[in-house]
Amino acid sequence: MNIDFTTNQMQKMLTYGIVTTIMNKESQHVEGIINTTNKGLGFVSLGENSPREEDIRIESGFLKTALPKDRVKVLLHAKIPNMQQTGEVVEILERAKMTFVGTLEKDADEYYLIPQDTRIYVDILIPTAGVPEGSDKKKALVRITHWDDPKKSPEGEIVEIIGPAGDNETEIRAIVLEKGLPMELPEEIEREGHDIKKKAPELFKTEIKRRRDFRGVTTFTIDPADAKDFDDALSVQTLVDGTIEIGVHIADVSAFVKPHMAIDDEARNRATSIYLVDRVIPMFPEVLSNDLCSLNQGEDKLTFSAIFTFSADMMSDPKKRVLPMTEWFGRTIINSDKRFSYEEAQKVLDDGAGLLHHELLILNTLAKKLEVQDREAGAISFSHDEVKFILDENKKPTGVYRKPVQDTNKLIEQFMLLANRKVAEFVAKKIDDGSDGKDESDEKGLFIYRIHDEPKPERLATLATFLGRLGYKLPLKEGRVLSQDINRLLDAIKGKPEESMVHTATIRTMAKALYTTNNIGHYGLAYEYYTHFTSPIRRYPDVMVHRLLEHYLDGDQVTREEMEEYRKLSAHSSEMEKLAADAERASIKFKQAEYMSERIGESYTGTISGVAEWGVFVEENDTKCEGLIRISDLGDDFYIFEKENYRIIGKTKRKTFTLGDTVKIRVKHVNLEQKSIDYELIK
Repeated sequence: MNIDFTTNQMQKMLTYGIVTTIMNKESQHVEGIINTTNKGLGFVSLGENSPREEDIRIESGFLKTALPKDRVKVLLHAKIPNMQQTGEVVEILERAKMTFVGTLEKDADEYYLIPQDTRIYVDILIPTAGVPEGSDKKKALVRITHWDDPKKSPEGEIVEIIGPAGDNETEIRAIVLEKGLPMELPEEIEREGHDIKKKAPELFKTEIKRRRDFRGVTTFTIDPADAKDFDDALSVQTLVDGTIEIGVHIADVSAFVKPHMAIDDEARNRATSIYLVDRVIPMFPEVLSNDLCSLNQGEDKLTFSAIFTFSADMMSDPKKRVLPMTEWFGRTIINSDKRFSYEEAQKVLDDGAGLLHHELLILNTLAKKLEVQDREAGAISFSHDEVKFILDENKKPTGVYRKPVQDTNKLIEQFMLLANRKVAEFVAKKIDDGSDGKDESDEKGLFIYRIHDEPKPERLATLATFLGRLGYKLPLKEGRVLSQDINRLLDAIKGKPEESMVHTATIRTMAKALYTTNNIGHYGLAYEYYTHFTSPIRRYPDVMVHRLLEHYLDGDQVTREEMEEYRKLSAHSSEMEKLAADAERASIKFKQAEYMSERIGESYTGTISGVAEWGVFVEENDTKCEGLIRISDLGDDFYIFEKENYRIIGKTKRKTFTLGDTVKIRVKHVNLEQKSIDYELIK
């Protein structure tokens, strides 16, 4: 049989289902994770280690019933030269999730859920009998109960009516539920938390006897002004020989929460606390996170500590590198003398006097030197101003401002980095000393690292092109870039209109940091060994690290069963961290939209942060509220999108709108449900 089709003909036939199985000599199936678009296109990724450089394209007629993030089996179509590999889904191997958030709409005698996630390309049919009266136009959480025919709508049932669209409580709850994240802690977990607190006095009596006592050493916390959980404290004292001892004291959650308690199972499932604009969804009940474990001022607290000593000349000699003379890790008890906000501690430093000025000065001096050393070693500095909201009693934003990074922020960051790095180095050495290096499954060889891979060459090439259009050069050599060159770029853009845009683009180019038991180092920090040890109240990996560190300090072994469990929990924690970060960003976008919804018609100055065929995205310079100027609203010309030049240009008048341009804008429209802002150009 002689088949001779043009590329265009073949693509059309694949698209419309005329050809389904024109195959290579051997039928080939692959497995991967699918992502979909609102137009019903799918793209299957085979993972980081796949020899295929690009995703497999799945046309709308070949999706079967696949939804975003499902693991699917794909039958590959014949490869057409110079075209993306296509295929068809033949089996759904694993559903990513079956519950979805959206808006209920009534059509004749039927209800449909219009999914909030635009990647969901089908509406979900809800039997009328299962819909409470008055639910039309309300947001709901729906579970798909039946869907085996891709030509029909999936059927579902209502799990929860969330509330009216656009309402603050509704939208925030919808954000969390859409990500599949848990909200309220179960009652039995709250009860167990109170039971733990009741038993705490007896535990204290035992623990005090076996812990190093720091209650007589000057100790304090530095946190955001609105913080309620304090999981790290610093102590400072000058020893009799003139050396400076600095303690990094971390809330000892693992002293109270033991493996496979109900409260531990809940925490490992959540993996992280979620910090939204107007609330915190804690990993542990507040009786632990804000009370028993929190390092509150004036209270005896159990801690897990990293203690370092430094020579006095590291303070006075500008050329002297800051290296701990001694390191000690173990369980301690402290009593914090002072709870500082970042602003209060900064004022003491700025004024040159005040409570604990001497101690703060020592820490700040050493922190600045540690920061310089890290940068010289290749650490990338991504610190930038945060967007903060002023909320009224109804959690409605009345103001938006940028909170600058202060010396006290960097002070805490540097000593947390030091503790995390040194704990990882300590355990890695223990593992090396205790393992013969021949067996990857050696029972002594387990630890949870925080790793960060080098950015992929293709992403760096895209970033370099993007920066080139803005007038910046990113030197690439064999698809790699020196971290020092990235730092020089970030220094060059400070204070410029395009700073936020370039900063965001650079971060997106980087690989994602992950939790894993297989160490490859941390590219962004330029550390060979790194972990998370310093925030066990809000991160479950830190709890696991505390338990593993105790194992090694006590000379115990980790069983093979424990090793496998820790590996799975590392992957789970990485995934939950990503979902929590997505929810946090979505809450910021909602609050920005909510803020601008009260300012329709007001004028601002912004920077073009993105360009597309349908318009230009503009980020307001002060509030960082991003919105869209639609091409249809420009009105004075026919505009052409030049993708390669990151601009649109008028066909007749040749007026251009380019990435990084400063423009005057007016708020035209806000859609709270979609978290979107429309601007119009002030000419």
